Amino acid sequence: MAVFSQSERRFLQATASLGYSNPFLPERIAWERAALGREYLEAEPVWSVSVADPDADLPNIVKIYQKLETLIESLHGRLAAARDLQPEDLAAYEDSVHSLLYQRYYSSFCQAGAHVASGRWHFYRQFLADWNRYLVLPGARFETSLRPAHVFACFHQIQRAFQAIFYAIIGSSMPAARLRASIWQSIFTHDMRRYRRTLYRRMSDFPTLITGPSGTGKELVARAIAGSRYIPFDPERLEFSDRPGDTFFAINVAALSPALIESELFGHRRGSFTGAITDRKGWLEGCPPLGTVFLDELGEMDLLLQVKLLRAIETRRFSAVGDTAVREFRGKLIAATNRDLRDEIRNHRFREDLYYRLCADLIRTPSLREQIDASPAVLRELTLFMVRRVAGDEAEDCLAEVQQWIGKHLPADYSWPGNYRELEQCVRNVMIRGAYQPVTGERVEDAFSANFQAGKLKADEVLAYYAALVYRQAGSYEEAARRLGLDRRTVKAYVAAPK
Repeated sequence: MAVFSQSERRFLQATASLGYSNPFLPERIAWERAALGREYLEAEPVWSVSVADPDADLPNIVKIYQKLETLIESLHGRLAAARDLQPEDLAAYEDSVHSLLYQRYYSSFCQAGAHVASGRWHFYRQFLADWNRYLVLPGARFETSLRPAHVFACFHQIQRAFQAIFYAIIGSSMPAARLRASIWQSIFTHDMRRYRRTLYRRMSDFPTLITGPSGTGKELVARAIAGSRYIPFDPERLEFSDRPGDTFFAINVAALSPALIESELFGHRRGSFTGAITDRKGWLEGCPPLGTVFLDELGEMDLLLQVKLLRAIETRRFSAVGDTAVREFRGKLIAATNRDLRDEIRNHRFREDLYYRLCADLIRTPSLREQIDASPAVLRELTLFMVRRVAGDEAEDCLAEVQQWIGKHLPADYSWPGNYRELEQCVRNVMIRGAYQPVTGERVEDAFSANFQAGKLKADEVLAYYAALVYRQAGSYEEAARRLGLDRRTVKAYVAAPK
């Protein structure tokens, strides 16, 4: 007699697939629908801050895990007395138990992770009791091969990664969703079962390369990955071996000379160059196994340093400046650039072999324009997010002011060349001065012309715009006043007026 009915088997398989799916891709919706059938409630395909609170109870998730808990309790008794068990049924049962336990202890992980006090992981004992109850069934000739402490560590990592990605990447557009999904894969790969079996030990062997325009959050992506590393759990001491995110070393390659970058990365011996009065340990050597070195603006790196970096990535070994002793890099390397490295390779400014060593794990951050083109509502979402961070209780009033200014003075297809960084400065400028002037002046004249032709501008707005234009050309208030036939103070007042 079969232990599972066909409907139970389908439900378990859908639940197991849901548990191992990428939570930031629409495939999650497909598995929720497969698990619930007619009970499924239509939901947003993109999981983002603007759509849902990750700690709130989502109706479909609640339904799935209520049904799953009831079914697991029933199957637990049946499996203990079963004689003929199919491997695929046992695998689906085991995966579903993992999903159930993760959901059951999710809030405990969140609460414990928010406190530094010792003893915060004592709930592992209850987790272990549930583990043994559901997964240690010797009478059924079934006993899981996984170690509970390892799965506990994986659960902690999943919870940290989800929240780090969810809160770092804002926007309900598909480009933002794909970015969140790409970060998730960078942490867990596309096969979480394989990751859990073996790859969790080896992810620091894979450097990550983040590309995208300036101002698109490449360092946020790097920090989300660095703060989501696997950390072993000691079941005897009830402690994790490290705290996530404590060891993130960032170097902006464009801000330092090649000599300083080499010293920062690899370290130096006393007397190796002028000013080296003591030995210095570089960040590659000082980075612990669970730490991360982040090289921002990698495309600016000197070619000779690229050779040394390539060797350090390939062999995990390097020497400090002025020394022959071999040192070891044990952490993870993440690099970022706003340059097209393939174009840099063609122009002999970037080494092809270094690029191919880095591009196995490639993440691209979308521009703000890409997000808006995919979902126009994203502009409001991001503006609200930035206004809340700056204005606090005044956020709603400030949002209306910023939106009104953008709608009136910038064309709908404005490219936002500075991306999220530019939007944030636009928000701050409008809040402080009531206006924002793009550095490039791109298309603002077109917006003014369109409003002028449509008769939407007041006389003071026309004069203020023209006074500012003449002032920029003249270079002084005196000369602008002479050209306009106005008093200097009048010109200054118009130029300083909110645009």
